[in-house]
Amino acid sequence: MKRLFLALAAVAVLAGCTARNPETAPPAELAALKVPNTGPTTLTLYTVINRNTGAGGHTALGVNADERVLFDPAGSFEAQGVVRSGDVLYGFTPPVENAFSSQHARSAYLVNKLEIPVSPQVAQMALQKVKTYGAVGAAHCAQSTSSILQTLPGFEGVERTYYPVNLENQIKRLVTAKETTIIEND
Repeated sequence: MKRLFLALAAVAVLAGCTARNPETAPPAELAALKVPNTGPTTLTLYTVINRNTGAGGHTALGVNADERVLFDPAGSFEAQGVVRSGDVLYGFTPPVENAFSSQHARSAYLVNKLEIPVSPQVAQMALQKVKTYGAVGAAHCAQSTSSILQTLPGFEGVERTYYPVNLENQIKRLVTAKETTIIEND
């Protein structure tokens, strides 16, 4: 019985490490969904926070370079007209961004958005990094996002973390960002 329990525990641990969104879309399909960025080049850190405990529930990174995408590591957001390739969402228009925030903001959770102005070069670097990062395992959203950010100019002080609120606080200390909090009740 002990061996059975240990085997089941090992399977459960390994299942938590598997990538949630390993499928990738063909480049031609992704090119058709390219949403040009007509505004300034920015990175937007989304932090989903439990309204009762203050604990972080999820981290995602919006990239506005020459196109708009969302890096939603180990996420589950889906919307019409949006294609997920690995953990990158293509077709990330402003209405889809609102739907993403609204899906996560509810009576138990709020969403903090930190919109960070960056140079076009930094935005392009971020775009390439999120597109090539690969699929992320469950509970690794902040870890993967912090790993990407710390490689970008201006974000070298970011330390790897598994905690969404910790990542948000690091970003607030490092850079100037426009902060918006989305609160909804379902």
